[in-house]
Amino acid sequence: MKYFAHHWYRFAIGSSLAISFAYLLTTAIAAAEPQDAMKQLETKISQLTSDNSDLLADVEVFHKGIVWARRYDQSQSANDLELINKALARGIERAEALADNKSPWTKKKGKVLRGYASVVDGSTQPYGVIIPRGYNGSRPVRLDIVLHGSSKPVGMSELRFGERFDVGDEEEGTPAPDVDYIELHPLGRVENCYRWAGESDVFEAIDAVCRNYNIDRDRIVLRGMSMGASGTWHLGLKHPDRFVAIGPYCGYVDTHQFSETPIPNFIKVGPLPQHQEMGLHMLDSVDYAANAGVVPAIAAIGDKDVFFQAHVIMGEAFAKEGLQMVNLISPGTGHVIDPVTHAEQMRRIDEYAVKGIEHAPRQLRFVTWTLKYHRCHWIELLKLQQHYARAEINACIADDDSIDITSIKNITQFAIHPPSLQLAGTKLRIGGVEIDLPKSGVPLVIGMHEGHWHCLGPRSSVELTGKRPGLQGPIDDAFSAPFLCVRGTGKPWNPNVDFWASASQRRFEYEWARYMRGDLPVKNDTEVTEADVSGKHLVLFGDPGSNSWIAKALPSLPMKWTRESLAIGDEVYPASDHAPAFICASPLATDRYIVINSGHTFHEKEFAAFNYLLFPRMGDWGVLKISPGAEQWQPLSSEFPEQIIRAGFFDDTWRRPVSH
Repeated sequence: MKYFAHHWYRFAIGSSLAISFAYLLTTAIAAAEPQDAMKQLETKISQLTSDNSDLLADVEVFHKGIVWARRYDQSQSANDLELINKALARGIERAEALADNKSPWTKKKGKVLRGYASVVDGSTQPYGVIIPRGYNGSRPVRLDIVLHGSSKPVGMSELRFGERFDVGDEEEGTPAPDVDYIELHPLGRVENCYRWAGESDVFEAIDAVCRNYNIDRDRIVLRGMSMGASGTWHLGLKHPDRFVAIGPYCGYVDTHQFSETPIPNFIKVGPLPQHQEMGLHMLDSVDYAANAGVVPAIAAIGDKDVFFQAHVIMGEAFAKEGLQMVNLISPGTGHVIDPVTHAEQMRRIDEYAVKGIEHAPRQLRFVTWTLKYHRCHWIELLKLQQHYARAEINACIADDDSIDITSIKNITQFAIHPPSLQLAGTKLRIGGVEIDLPKSGVPLVIGMHEGHWHCLGPRSSVELTGKRPGLQGPIDDAFSAPFLCVRGTGKPWNPNVDFWASASQRRFEYEWARYMRGDLPVKNDTEVTEADVSGKHLVLFGDPGSNSWIAKALPSLPMKWTRESLAIGDEVYPASDHAPAFICASPLATDRYIVINSGHTFHEKEFAAFNYLLFPRMGDWGVLKISPGAEQWQPLSSEFPEQIIRAGFFDDTWRRPVSH
């Protein structure tokens, strides 16, 4: 796509040598039976003995792309078949090189297609890098993450993405940009606006690049166009201490107003149930505008862009926070990148990138609405009074290195990390009241108790309970980190509920693979190990009769479930045709979720429509009425046999539903 990256258009024409070599390989593969070539590739991959997972993923990325293309595209065009044949040839080429302990692509300049194995689901995920001509690994270099625009997910998505970066592994004659930074282009699991596992993909790709290249983590830039700009606002303002600057080029910043953009087939998001409205505060980046006081934002947009209002909305949000939004406007330009405006955007980003991130700012103001986004430099939020409500902390370091918390809202526990509070005798004041501190050079936890602030001790010794960073919900959050689905093998209490639970797992398996681009990790309950329990979120399907892990957790779960009834809060439902779907802190492991009978709470209708529709539908929990037909349900069936009759959030202790 033409919007992708600064300097991209300069290097669109690859080396004739590299193209000729790739052509010869592709022609040879095309002359053979494709299935034979696929078996050859799979055999070569299975025989690789490298213990470097990144190098294995660099080979597997071709195989994975072919598998998805064949699985989800019923027919392929001539161009698609050519891409498949090329991927077969390139996969075999890399597998043979790696078998010979060679990996020439790791030293290549210019465009390179690479991959990594995701910790979320074990899948291979591709990413592209553009290595500058002068890079030699001798010194840390700046990294620019460039997020791509919207592209409807199809079977060929990985191969089409990879084609933009895979020009062969030969160094000679390959064009490379004359810049002082590496570009990283994550796939982001194709089309989700870099939410959920798409968000995880960006940070996993960053880590992969840092493992394989000498990257200066203090000079990481985040930028993108269209959906990539929306992802830039989203990730940049919620992780403001991770980036030296952000550069969104025309991207949406909210759900409701964006859905009203006059574009054919756009789906308007009208008033929602309160728990869904609350969940939008996790996603709508406009709610995090204040954090542009931490990370510099240099936005750009054309004055004829159909999405121009999005930057107006963000500009107004900046103004309410006392900030001036930098918004470079390209005259007479629609929803495309104007090279002149983009060059000015890059020039301004360069000014910040040269300086690097200031990790100990003396003035720090941080806003969040959820403990999913809880850290900003030396401040870490640990407890909120109310989740999905605005939480804000304003702090400053005085000349004597004492810290003044001048205002704090909706926060009941937080930590202060080094380099703050390191000097002996350093003081902490909250609202002008001095807090007694121990002599310590470690992170300290400050908490509210009986209306007063106290130091609770070192961060390492304070046990966090209830909702906390990484265990704050909602259901959909569980699928952004390592998880394992567990199906029951025992005798169910209620067959109709078991049929529905099995159908729910099948639906999740289909939607995850098709739209989140990985095979769903699934085991029978009899196969689950203690390492699974301690190392992954468990997603349990069934009831206490069919699934032994639900039975083990049942006494500590935030609802009562018997053969006859299901009770959540004060509401009781017949268990014969009602079932729960919920998330809570696992009673079986530390710092892990348990999810019961749910994958993502949005489904194919939303996945296949628009990425702004991928917001939570149930919060932490839901009660579902089971309809007939679950036993026969298969992907692509018109209706799923359930009706959500109640949904919402649990309280801060994960014990009771909250009344909104």
